[in-house]
Amino acid sequence: MEDNRQRKVVVALGHNALGYTTTEQWDAVQHTATFLADLIEAGFQLTITHSNGPQVSMIHKAMTELHRIYIDYSPAPMCVCSAMSQGYAGFDIQNALKAELLSRGNTTPVSTILTQVSVDPYDAAFYAPTKKIGRYMSKEDADNEVKKGNYVVEEPGKGYLRVVATPKPLQIMEIDTIKLLSDNGQAVICCGGGGIPVIIQDNKLQGASAVIEKDDIAGKLSADLNSDELLILTSVPNVYLNFGSDKQQTIEQMTIAEAKQYIADGQFGESTMLPKINAAITYLTAVPRGRVIITTADQAQAALTGKAGTVITA
Repeated sequence: MEDNRQRKVVVALGHNALGYTTTEQWDAVQHTATFLADLIEAGFQLTITHSNGPQVSMIHKAMTELHRIYIDYSPAPMCVCSAMSQGYAGFDIQNALKAELLSRGNTTPVSTILTQVSVDPYDAAFYAPTKKIGRYMSKEDADNEVKKGNYVVEEPGKGYLRVVATPKPLQIMEIDTIKLLSDNGQAVICCGGGGIPVIIQDNKLQGASAVIEKDDIAGKLSADLNSDELLILTSVPNVYLNFGSDKQQTIEQMTIAEAKQYIADGQFGESTMLPKINAAITYLTAVPRGRVIITTADQAQAALTGKAGTVITA
């Protein structure tokens, strides 16, 4: 393996790294900052992206309720909710990581980049939204959302939920800034929650009523940065075959070809492991020399030295 101090790693943090509420997030990022600082101390340059599902949903609920109580306040579009969640999650991660590094005498700069990501306005996802967000609504509120042109689904016994599209990312608009900072050895937090979805219209960026899947952006970010590794941190230490059955089998290593065969065999959960495997394929197709590692946060450093996790290569 090459000198760790030359290796660039994109770290994709899952929900566990941030928790589900503001107080949970504050506690969670203290632990997250510890293992991220361990990686920086070990010599890796980190570019960090993270989930924001609970955070963006909480903000959307809050802004919608504010409008219900105080009619003069307008509800916030999804792109604005995404920007808000990116900002406050980045704020907590950045401050916790910087404090942890300074406590060790490490002065590595840490920056958060509010990141916009372009999407195709004709992406098929806009015609069949599936991502549930916000609060449970009554039939009357749901009908009002439909009249506004939004989509809703019913969950029997619970109520109605708004659903939004999850289009594929096309271009990370701030990628040059992210590259500049990472090339100069900074720890960079960016593309939070998949990035703020925007549509390019002439010289303007128009916010889109959508969310971008965090795993999709992790694969693209790693490819755009030509990173050495993509480290996807999740709730399980490895990828498995026959997950959850009495025939469950740990996968320690696999190639893109093997991953594609496992996908064809239906081995990976559509909303759990499959997006992570697809992110690995996106990155490794663009950067064949790279590696993808899937494991838990506690196993992160061991995984980067080949002692834990599932490794995927081209």
